[in-house]
Amino acid sequence: MSFVQRFFAYIQHNPKRIFVWGLVFAVIIGLIVLYKQSGFSLEEFITQLWDRYVETWGYLILFCWGILEGELGLIFAGLAVHDGKMNLFLAIFVAGLGGFVGDQIYFYIGRFNRKTIQEEFTSQRRKFALAHLLLKKYGWSIIFIQRYMYGMRTIIPMSIGTTRYSALKFAIINLFSAWVWAAITIVLTRIFGEEIFIVLDWFKDRPYLLIPLAIVIGGGVWWYFNSQTKKMDKRIAKIQSELDSKAK
Repeated sequence: MSFVQRFFAYIQHNPKRIFVWGLVFAVIIGLIVLYKQSGFSLEEFITQLWDRYVETWGYLILFCWGILEGELGLIFAGLAVHDGKMNLFLAIFVAGLGGFVGDQIYFYIGRFNRKTIQEEFTSQRRKFALAHLLLKKYGWSIIFIQRYMYGMRTIIPMSIGTTRYSALKFAIINLFSAWVWAAITIVLTRIFGEEIFIVLDWFKDRPYLLIPLAIVIGGGVWWYFNSQTKKMDKRIAKIQSELDSKAK
């Protein structure tokens, strides 16, 4: 089945989801039109907020964003470091600490709510199965690399929490991996900060390109998750087969 055929089959089987996303897209276009007609300067508004609050509340915001494990917050922190608004080492420390706290929360949700997770996360059974198999196959290293596994970042610590894995060992590895994750993202953003600002300025003069860019990114995200679901099934079957053969 070609990509076009899969795309139309997806539309046919998910009409409600397509309607909702179409509505969201229409609202976004409407807001862009209103924004262009109003003369409101988003850049000036963001700059004022940034200058007013980042030096006072920036580290608290970064800590909370780290709990949610969003690279976007780390990118903003890297740009702030590049601009001299934040200290590099303190930003890495705070962001990593937030990431550590976030994963600890997910771990203990799994540790103390095993039955609830089994009942409420039925749609995520594939991912939980894969997380258990990855832990069996790779051991502690999966805790370190799970931050870079999109779609699995909340599932893996929660899944590990449902096992008898040592809470202390998980916490130590989790803390170290969180600081590495924060350091890589913030340092790279700081290094390429000038180039990032150039790209943002380029889009500022060409706002009409944001809509097709959003469509391309949205389509790419849809294709990625659709293909990853199929790959996940194959990986589960492969890892399970390897573990079964070792057991024999």
